[in-house]
Amino acid sequence: MVLICCYEDSLSYYLIKIVITTLLVVLISEIVKRSSLIGAVLASIPFVSVLAMIWLYIDTHDVAKVSALASGIFWLVLPSLALFVSLPLLLRQGVNFYLSLAVSIILTAGCYWLIVSTLNR
Repeated sequence: MVLICCYEDSLSYYLIKIVITTLLVVLISEIVKRSSLIGAVLASIPFVSVLAMIWLYIDTHDVAKVSALASGIFWLVLPSLALFVSLPLLLRQGVNFYLSLAVSIILTAGCYWLIVSTLNR
């Protein structure tokens, strides 16, 4: 962490953030090829959210911003669940993968709109 803190405003710091984040995504995608269960467990852990909170804290040292981010993530996880419900249902019905994915993404976007509209009231 000390090493990262020294590079907060440099190109090296941004490259470190990109490399660490990318390595996690690639690692999980490779593990999924060998074990769906282990890959699902790893993918369900909010690595990206945790990394975003870490990077935000390192960049700002503002716990209020980190708290706000964590609260926002909580509320926006709910509509994201629409993707994980609709995609397998469509695939089991024999709908083409890309069409299933597109429909699931559109449904999820609609759920995001609904929750954001509700939270803004």
